[in-house]
Amino acid sequence: MTATTASVEAAADRLQLATASGIPCAPITDLVPAGDIDAGYQVQSRLTERRLAAGARIVGRKIGLTSAAVQSQIGVDRPDFGVLFDDMRYADDELIEMGRLLQPKAEAEVAFLLSRDIEDASDPAVVRGAVELAFPALEIVDSRIADWKIGITDTVADNASSGVFVIGAVGTPLDAVAPVDVTMTMRRGDEVVSAGTGHDCLGDPLNALAWLAATLIEVGTPLRAGDLVLSGALGPMVSVSAGDVFVADIAPLGTVTARFSGKDEG
Repeated sequence: MTATTASVEAAADRLQLATASGIPCAPITDLVPAGDIDAGYQVQSRLTERRLAAGARIVGRKIGLTSAAVQSQIGVDRPDFGVLFDDMRYADDELIEMGRLLQPKAEAEVAFLLSRDIEDASDPAVVRGAVELAFPALEIVDSRIADWKIGITDTVADNASSGVFVIGAVGTPLDAVAPVDVTMTMRRGDEVVSAGTGHDCLGDPLNALAWLAATLIEVGTPLRAGDLVLSGALGPMVSVSAGDVFVADIAPLGTVTARFSGKDEG
């Protein structure tokens, strides 16, 4: 089986319907080949075009599958990327409506705000120099695929299994922190549910940023000044239920809180 324009459109339709209906769908690998990453990105691009046509605005990118723990959970062995839209962003401790999510899971990571375009990702100093601030962040990943039964093609097509994200209130310049050395503890209430370090994100969150920058240069959509980048999980992702409150302490960047509505709130 090879991907065709019609099969890419059909896969995009299936994922879009799952989003609109709130009912997870079957994997798309009956439409595009399992393991065909290019086809997955074609589906993602088609869905992005539809979002933009409907008035959404791109504010950055997310990197997925950077943690060995998360790769093991999903059953893949490489990173991927997706698009961050303006309506996906929540402020620290802002209530997140459960009704907009299907099968959410929380993961803690480092977010970067860029002050320069990245047109050459071959020099680590250039990549680092493009970062204005680093923030503690919580990404709420989600899947339109029922029961998270996904392969690499499914998750790539599904905007890297994106949901929403929360950025901490205060950013830190990189001359005051080495992202590789951050330590993360994520709690749900009083219970520690995930932990990790900067080393758990492709060896260094800046490695993840460099990978993304190089990949986007290759496809002709380089990172630009003002972009936000979620650099990838620092530890295992954790399922979210209505009413949950997650607090991630990413030292020394600070803390960030994701608060979810109860069953009757959204």
